[in-house]
Amino acid sequence: MTTSERPTPFRMPAPLFDEFAAGGHSAEGVAFLEQGERARRLLLLNTLLKRLRDLPTPLSPIADAWRVFKEAAERAPEPVERLLLAPTTGTWIAHTLRRAHGTATGPRLWTEAARMNTLAVVAALHAGTEASLRVPLEDGALHLPGLGLVRLADAAPGPSAGRASTRAGVLTLGGPGPDGGRRSLTRRPAPVPVTGAPPADDPHWLPLRTLAVGPVAVPLEDLDPYRDLDDPVPPARLDADEALAWQELFDEAAAILANGKGTGPGRLDPSVIRAVVPWARTSLLPPPPPDVRVSASSGDSYGAMVIARPSSPLALAEALVHEFQHSKLAALIHLFPLLDDDRAERYYAPWRPDPRHLTGLLHGAYAFTGVAGFWRDRMTDPEHAEAAAYHFALRRTQSRLVVRTLLTGGRLTETGHALVTGLARTLDGWLREPVPPAALTRARTAAALHRTEWRLRNVDPAGTAGLRFRPDRAPWPDVRTHVFAVPPADPRTPDEHLAAGNTAAALAGYDDGLARDPGDPHLLAGRLVARAAAGERARGQLARPETLP
Repeated sequence: MTTSERPTPFRMPAPLFDEFAAGGHSAEGVAFLEQGERARRLLLLNTLLKRLRDLPTPLSPIADAWRVFKEAAERAPEPVERLLLAPTTGTWIAHTLRRAHGTATGPRLWTEAARMNTLAVVAALHAGTEASLRVPLEDGALHLPGLGLVRLADAAPGPSAGRASTRAGVLTLGGPGPDGGRRSLTRRPAPVPVTGAPPADDPHWLPLRTLAVGPVAVPLEDLDPYRDLDDPVPPARLDADEALAWQELFDEAAAILANGKGTGPGRLDPSVIRAVVPWARTSLLPPPPPDVRVSASSGDSYGAMVIARPSSPLALAEALVHEFQHSKLAALIHLFPLLDDDRAERYYAPWRPDPRHLTGLLHGAYAFTGVAGFWRDRMTDPEHAEAAAYHFALRRTQSRLVVRTLLTGGRLTETGHALVTGLARTLDGWLREPVPPAALTRARTAAALHRTEWRLRNVDPAGTAGLRFRPDRAPWPDVRTHVFAVPPADPRTPDEHLAAGNTAAALAGYDDGLARDPGDPHLLAGRLVARAAAGERARGQLARPETLP
């Protein structure tokens, strides 16, 4: 392994591209994307090492760390390759390149550059080689990517320099104490399954915990400073109960995903996930509300997903599908230019509160085509059939709307046009598939509500040619999408009455609310859509609701 190696040019076989263009993937396709990510990582790492070569540092020079890393790769190529392809390695490379170019901020640059030193130490541990490097400590702690966090006892506070030595898979770490003396410890670091973690954590060793998916271990990453979407963050250790709750939820989500076979959109083998990062939760209490559906991912960290633990395995399974679709598309964008994006945020995305640029629009269409496929597979499950039919109908319609925007905008490259045309074929086929009428009606109503409220909140009514956006627009929560999934048994709010098909009661509720708050966009959108559902002459007003007095 060298950063200057020129990988043999490779071309994506047409059948693999066709799988991705349809919104799905096979195991061979995923393997191909990972090879593309490997080549990209090496190119970016080569650039980064050149930028940091002469950076002053109190630690071992980055060239020494790279030599240790390469020696380990020669001895144990598989685990060192996994370390190179780890999501957090990708985030670190991208973030530190931005630091080097002055487009990101963080702690002193040499402390971030020293991640190469800790990667080299971990590579040497995997390979069983001998190495000794000066590494950065924070309050006597050293994070070992993919393994855990080791901490010296009674160490000097704040940042300091330590020495990490490896031999036959054993780490010896030394560093300064507050009295000027030296502190040291010896460990054989290794990750542990959530279910096999010790009941009480060793104060000097926090192992990375992993979620079991058959024989595959997926990191439950709560320690790595580069686990977030960009800037480094401190460790946020989950308590034991919370970690076990993740494993139980993950087990059930994996069982749900196992029911979908083949390579079509929405099918996912959870073993291809490279990390699950818990979002903003470090204890079991209070429990998350039922409507929590928060997840995100980054093109720099292929295969990782930041997720707020939802209340149900079904919601987790959906989030895993959604975020892996983003990872696939990001990897494709790394291989092929798909569109010419001026990054102007002026497009309607049916799943967002704000206008989006073209790249965001493409990402949404690709992700939600996968989500539509996920719900399509659930329609034969008696327990979830009603909600699945609604979500399938909603997401196929919304995704096709966005695909039309992409295809008619004239900004796609030839490859991008081929990809989006493949999505259109998938969605057009799904639009011909029957869905129970009640679920279809609720889906169409929910889609109309979102678009109407989006325009009321974002579009300046004084605009004439094209869209001009309100200067006072602000984020707003989409509280309706999941209200309409299943007809409420005991409707109370106007939205619930509309979801239950009680249009007259919904209109009365919206009118009451508007009497108290005449300008509320949420209530205005509801009233317009309810009037259209009741057969009143409001359909034309839905096209440009922002122009109504």
